[in-house]
Amino acid sequence: MAGLIVRLQDVGREARFLARKKTGNPSARLVVIIPTLGRGGLVTRLLAHLEGQTRLPDEVILSAPDETHIETLRRYRFPVRTIFGRTGLAAQRNNALGAALGRFGIVTFFDDDFIPADDYLEGVGRAFQDHRDRVVVMGRVARDGACTAGLDWDEGLFALNLPERDPPTGVADHVGAYGCNMSIRAAVIGELRFDERLPLYGWQEDIDFTSQLRKKGRVVRVDAIRGVHLGAKSGRINGMRFGYSQVANPLYLIRKGTVPLRFEMRLMLRNIAANLGRSLWPETYIDRRGRLYGNLLAISHLLLGRIEPEYILRMRK
Repeated sequence: MAGLIVRLQDVGREARFLARKKTGNPSARLVVIIPTLGRGGLVTRLLAHLEGQTRLPDEVILSAPDETHIETLRRYRFPVRTIFGRTGLAAQRNNALGAALGRFGIVTFFDDDFIPADDYLEGVGRAFQDHRDRVVVMGRVARDGACTAGLDWDEGLFALNLPERDPPTGVADHVGAYGCNMSIRAAVIGELRFDERLPLYGWQEDIDFTSQLRKKGRVVRVDAIRGVHLGAKSGRINGMRFGYSQVANPLYLIRKGTVPLRFEMRLMLRNIAANLGRSLWPETYIDRRGRLYGNLLAISHLLLGRIEPEYILRMRK
């Protein structure tokens, strides 16, 4: 009997998926974009996990520098498209946006190390449908491995499935969205693109992009929509480069005028203080001294009147 119920649920999901496909109405369609670099195994697991969504995506777009970053794909319960092109998080997001805009009403970005709850996409669709004033919706990160040594896939699933005694159900407005999981009403994007002057890992490219959409509506976190961010350490830039970006990128965005000065200054000073305070006894999984050196180098460039996020491309690896 339990197997029959599960099969009926699967049939219901397939019927809803096909019904949306037949309508041809772009505003009712949702695409998931996954930028990836050097994490083929995680992408394979994430695609399989997405088949359990109570609301299947109408398409998944994988954006990578080339085919070596993606394992052999099997047939999934949704179309999967691969886009190859320029390297860097902002560039890879833009590559996929070019293939998605005009065909979908909702664009959802997942990091390749983010595990959404099974009702995540259903919640996103409802959040936009029921609230026309929302232009960006992000979910609650129930656990974030980016703040620790990171989680493996099984640890992430375990954390995702832990029962919550009093799960939060609120909605909060934000300056911008956390790029590991964010959804955007496609109609408001227009010509806006992620800033490719923020190279490699990007650092703040998500806040820059979504903060500019606040003039068109609300940017919110919906607590009932949730997932787990593994915070995988592979594919990330080294400490010195990242430390430089921790200072140079906020200063660049302040000058650009897309993100509030107070928000970026608080973030920048908090990171500098953390790197300085922990450089004597650093965590094993964070290159605090490299980050601090990068912070100081960016500050020296500021004093010389030079704010150039792209400088990290010329730094040694």
